[in-house]
Amino acid sequence: MSAPDDAVEGSALVFEAAHKHFLQGKRQVEALKGLSARIAAGRVTGLLGPDGAGKTTLMRLAAGLLLPDAGQVRVLGRDTRHDAAAIQQDIGYMPQRFGLYEDLTVQENLNLYADLQGLDAQRRVARFDELLRLTALGPFGKRRAGALSGGMKQKLGLACALLRAPRLLLLDEPTVGVDPISRRELWSIIKDLRAREVTVLVSTAYLDEAELCDDILLLNEGTLLAQQHPQAFEAPLAGHCYTVRHGALRRRPLQAILQARPGVLDARVQAEGVRVVVQGPAALPRDDEDWQPARPRFEDAFVSLLRQTHAGAATKDDMEPVARTRIASDGARGASGQGGWVSRDPTHLAAQGPAPGAQTVIEVHELRRLFGSFEAVKSISFSVKRGEVFGLLGANGAGKSTVFRMLCGLLPASSGTLRVAGVDLRDAPAAARARIGYVSQKFALYGNLSVAQNLRFFASAYGLRGRRRALRLDWAQREFELDAYADANAADLPLGYKQRLALACALLHEPSILFLDEPTSGVDPLARREFWQRINLLAESGVTVMITTHFMEEAEYCDHLVLMSLGDILAFGSPQDIRARARSDAQPAPSMDDAFVALVQSHEAQIRRAA
Repeated sequence: MSAPDDAVEGSALVFEAAHKHFLQGKRQVEALKGLSARIAAGRVTGLLGPDGAGKTTLMRLAAGLLLPDAGQVRVLGRDTRHDAAAIQQDIGYMPQRFGLYEDLTVQENLNLYADLQGLDAQRRVARFDELLRLTALGPFGKRRAGALSGGMKQKLGLACALLRAPRLLLLDEPTVGVDPISRRELWSIIKDLRAREVTVLVSTAYLDEAELCDDILLLNEGTLLAQQHPQAFEAPLAGHCYTVRHGALRRRPLQAILQARPGVLDARVQAEGVRVVVQGPAALPRDDEDWQPARPRFEDAFVSLLRQTHAGAATKDDMEPVARTRIASDGARGASGQGGWVSRDPTHLAAQGPAPGAQTVIEVHELRRLFGSFEAVKSISFSVKRGEVFGLLGANGAGKSTVFRMLCGLLPASSGTLRVAGVDLRDAPAAARARIGYVSQKFALYGNLSVAQNLRFFASAYGLRGRRRALRLDWAQREFELDAYADANAADLPLGYKQRLALACALLHEPSILFLDEPTSGVDPLARREFWQRINLLAESGVTVMITTHFMEEAEYCDHLVLMSLGDILAFGSPQDIRARARSDAQPAPSMDDAFVALVQSHEAQIRRAA
C-alpha cells in the first residue's frame, strides 16, 4: 500500500514506531525505541535532548542516510525504504561536522557542491547570488574556507545545504562552537527560511534557541518525552522559579548549596544571583536568603523534566556525584594541599575564589603573536591568581585559542612576557607544562583507543608510575563514571562522555593550573551543569582554571573575564563589570550575551571606521 501524502496533510516528516540500534563494541545500543512523531510543514521545529538521546540518529533517518530497523519514516510523503534517492533531491542536510574543503575558496566550495548536487548551470548563478546575499558571504567569495571564522564556516555550510532550495532542511547543531553574534546571524537566516515556507528541523544544545522555535521535540534515551510549543513546556513551572540572593555568600558557593538542597530541581548562576527551580516547599528560604519569583523559561522546563524522569543520568541523585569529588585519590596532598573530601560547609564555600593577596600564577605582559604579516594577538596583558576561575571570551577569530596555545607552551610567542606557575615559557616550557592540565577545543584524544587505553597512555605521558599510577587510573574511571565505557573506543562515546574522558585525562597528574578551551561546546545542559560542579570544586581546592566558552551563561561562573576582539583586549573585570560596560537606556539590565554582542560589535565598527 502506498504511503499517504503527509505533506498535503500538513506533516513534512513522520516517524511511526521507528526503531534503530547500533553495535558499540560488544554492546547493542538502542538509539531510537519505537519513536512516533510528526513534524509540521512550514514551521521551525527544535530537536532537543541530552547526549545519547537519539537526535543525530533521528536526523540521519530523516535524511535517508539510515533506514529504521523497524517502523517507518516518511519524508515529504515518501517512505525512506523505497524513495531515499528521490527524498534527498528535495531536502537539505547539514550534519554536525559539515564537510567544507578548507583549501578551496567560498565560491569554489559552492561550485563543488552544486556539481555534486547536479545543479544546472542556468540555475546556479542566480542561486549563488541569493545564498551569498542571505548569508552575507558575498564579500568573501575569494577567501579560502579554512581562513573563515567559525561562524562564517557554518554559514557557508548552510549555503551549501540550501543550494537546491529544499522543501525540508535538517540542521544538526548548526550553532555549536560559534560565538553569540554568529548564532544570532544564523537564526536570522532560519527565520527567513520559515518566511519562505521551508520546513526546518534543527537540533541545538543552546536552550535559549529553543524559544525561537514553533514546536519542540524533546527526546530522552531514544524515546519521545514530549512534543509541544516552547511556552507549553514552561507553563507548569509557574510559581516554581525564583532568583535567590544571599547577604554573605557569593553566587558560585550559593549555587552549590542550593543545588544540594532537597526540593531543588535546578540551580544555576545568573546575572542577578542564582536561578532556582523548586519541586516542593522543602527548598524555600533560609537564613539570609532573598527569594524573588521569576518567570519560567524553557531551560527550566528542560532540566526539570529530565531530572524528574528515572532515566539514568537524568535523575538528580546521579547528577550529584561530583559533590563527593576527591582531589587526591590516596589521601595524599592533592592540588588543594589537603587530601580528602572537598567540604560543602557554607562558611568554607563563602571564601571560594581567589583569596585576598593570593599568589599570581599566570602573568601575561605585552604578549604578541604574528602569523606572517597577520597579527593574531596584539600586545595584551593580564594576570590570573591561584584558585581563580578566569574566562577568556571573544568572537570567533578574536585570538582566544592562540592565547591558550601560547599559555600551554604549544605555540611560541612572537614577543612579550609569559609566565605560568612561576616559569618563563620562553626558557622552560616543559617545566611549566608539568603543572598544567589542558582540554583542547576539539576532541584531541585517541579515537581508535578505548577509554581505558587513553587513560593509561596519558598516565604514562605524565610520568605516573607504580602505586600512584594505579590509584589515579582507578580514581579517573570511578570519579567520571567511565567504567561502563572502559572498553569502548573514544571516538564512539556520546559527546558528554568524550568531555568527561578529556577532563579525566587532563587531571590525572593533579595539575595546579587547568586550561579548558571551549570544553562544553555541543555538550547538553545537564552535562554542562555536571562539568561546572567539578570545576567549582577544583577552584575551591586551589586549582587555577582558565576557560574559553561561547555559552555566555557560563561566563557568570568566572571570577574575572577578558573579552577579546580582533586580537585586542576589549574589556576586563568581573561579570558584573562587563555587563555594566554595556548598560544603556535601551538595555538597562543587559545579559552577558547582550553585553558580548554590544561591546564586540561596537569595537569592530570603530575599527572599520578607523580603517
